[in-house]
Amino acid sequence: MTNTIKTKTKLKEINSQSCQEPCLIERGMRVLGGKWKASILWHLKDGPVRFNELSRMLGGASKKMVDQRLKELEVQGLVTREVISDRPIAVAYEITDFGRTALDILEKLKDWTQANNI
Repeated sequence: MTNTIKTKTKLKEINSQSCQEPCLIERGMRVLGGKWKASILWHLKDGPVRFNELSRMLGGASKKMVDQRLKELEVQGLVTREVISDRPIAVAYEITDFGRTALDILEKLKDWTQANNI
């Protein structure tokens, strides 16, 4: 069902039916939109990064938050986790091929932010 609304310059048809399931934008934002997720992927684009180094790169994120977001990204198949040593425990994270598919989106977001002085 569509309705017509009048804007300042023209008539515009809009879809007035609500979605029965999340739209594609919402589904994508559920994957990339969590706080720190996109930044984590961005910092992993050049190769594996150890947990503590990644935490430092993110600055304002607590280690607990970084750990939580990394677990979510791992479950979603965007990053992999590798234990480097057991004592003391050292872990590195790496972006997956699937995770790399999001880098184009993040690059465009970076460009848009820079072009609009945001």
